[in-house]
Amino acid sequence: MPVSEMTQPFDPGAFLSTCSGRPGVYRMFDAEARLLYVGKAKNLKKRLASYFRKTGHAPKTGALVARIAQIETTITANETEALLLEQTLIKEWRPPYNILLRDDKSYPYVYLSDSDYPRLSIHRGAKKPKGRYFGPYPSAGAIRESLSLLQKTFLVRQCEDSYFKNRTRPCLQYQIKRCKGPCVGLVEPEVYAQDVRHSIMFLEGRSNALTDELNAAMEKAAMTLDFERAAELRDQISLLRRVQDQQSMDGGTGDVDVVAAFVNPGGACVHLISVRGGRVLGSKSFFPQVGIEEEVGEVMAAFLAQYFLGGHDRELPSEVIVNVVHEDFPTLIDAIEALRGHEMTISHRVRGTRARWQQLAVTNAEQALSARLANRQHVTARFDALAKVLNLDESPQRLECYDISHSSGEATVASCVVFGPEGPIKSDYRRYNIEGVTAGDDYAAMHQALTRRFSKLKEGEGKLPDILLVDGGKGQLSMARDVLNELAVPDLILLGVAKGATRKAGFETLYLNDAAHEFTLPGDSPALHLIQQIRDEAHRFAITGHRARRGKTRRTSTLEGVAGVGPTRRRDLLKHFGGLQELSRASVEEIAKAPGISKKLAESIYANLHSE
Repeated sequence: MPVSEMTQPFDPGAFLSTCSGRPGVYRMFDAEARLLYVGKAKNLKKRLASYFRKTGHAPKTGALVARIAQIETTITANETEALLLEQTLIKEWRPPYNILLRDDKSYPYVYLSDSDYPRLSIHRGAKKPKGRYFGPYPSAGAIRESLSLLQKTFLVRQCEDSYFKNRTRPCLQYQIKRCKGPCVGLVEPEVYAQDVRHSIMFLEGRSNALTDELNAAMEKAAMTLDFERAAELRDQISLLRRVQDQQSMDGGTGDVDVVAAFVNPGGACVHLISVRGGRVLGSKSFFPQVGIEEEVGEVMAAFLAQYFLGGHDRELPSEVIVNVVHEDFPTLIDAIEALRGHEMTISHRVRGTRARWQQLAVTNAEQALSARLANRQHVTARFDALAKVLNLDESPQRLECYDISHSSGEATVASCVVFGPEGPIKSDYRRYNIEGVTAGDDYAAMHQALTRRFSKLKEGEGKLPDILLVDGGKGQLSMARDVLNELAVPDLILLGVAKGATRKAGFETLYLNDAAHEFTLPGDSPALHLIQQIRDEAHRFAITGHRARRGKTRRTSTLEGVAGVGPTRRRDLLKHFGGLQELSRASVEEIAKAPGISKKLAESIYANLHSE
């Protein structure tokens, strides 16, 4: 990262406003681009927000926060991947503020002793004791959490052998139902062996087979009216789902660069993940300057050519995994071999671990570009550009945009989003459920929404925007003007945003105040990018509100809105995961492992369960 990118003081508020709430790894740098600290989080936004509290910091944390000039994040599919990636980065870079953490130069293992009543424990170092070893795991903390949940689930002992051999009565672990008391003969050897077998199945990664076995046992218990046993098995299934590890950050082989390009009307981002020896070592986002009409494939081809042919000292991987194909790739491969004498392949259709790497790169590219577009300085520059285009004496401070969403007139919802020079002002967002208008009449729906909004303004509630944007052409603009005239609202700048003849981003037709003032802006105009960003946000906010209202009206379950998921498949899904709550916790890969669920259908289910 160039030092020039860090000349501005770090603004935690602006950074946190764009930070993702998903699991991942964060890296903190000082003003000279030196890596200070690497951490992992189940929720990146919450974890990073804790660093910027006004009080309650330990001296070490306070010293770290005082030196922060830049923070980078890498999103992962789950916390397990974040743990593994954090371990890799710390071992590779040894940041100064991570040195105080324990570093044993080796991964810990789960150890199952070889005895009549085996014991589960953490093991480091040489594997001398007889028994079985499972791992390696990313950290001792990860093992402790897994062992704790396994102890709750199967009640296999974890006490020291010396303690076990000298008991004359059951200990506290038996009283709190964390052990079956094998030390004093309170469990039959066959029953204990079954619990050990189940623990081994889980530790070996045979979670699907294990849950199928437990599901069958649960159904059998229910059929014999042993509901207490059925409830115990249901709880075991739920606990197993929570600790099921994908380990997609540490499951591949070879030297690979995973490159994903993402383009939207505001710009482009290329995210590169470096994999060496099958382990993810780090990632970086690039923001090439492109015209608004550039295709994703063009951006990818240009980036790969510059990246691999421009740096002769750069280490070349044996494979590059991309998220989009381009006709120039064969030529690029030939050029790299001729110039560098290195054979390299470019892959697009990949499976397993490589597919997860590919999806992670896409996710990080989308998030990085969203954060960049919402950056305070970036948005301020766009506001200034918009003021110049509209010949305003000063930059506007508040923009409001309205949009309508419905399904053939059903559950119509109008949205209002608000932007300022610092980005979206989400506390001022509003949705309006539209009633009493003809189904599909967008003009009447917009009229009702604006009337309700500006009637409140006349009553002294809310703030007057500097510019009012409506998603639509001459008709919507004229209707908005009529509403403002009816309510005698002071003169506002009205801006209609209509899709052009091609209906592609970058070719919008704009109307200023009335239909007579029609104009367009170049595809690479920052002012147009701002208009598109606000318009797209209003559209997103309207759609999510409409879907929520439609779902509530139909009184369907969460899964009933997913095409391809009928009553039988819903029942099988809930049975496989032990309930809707556990299904909601599952990743796309875990959902796809359920019987009869394809990867595409799993993505639809995941998107439906996590829609805003």
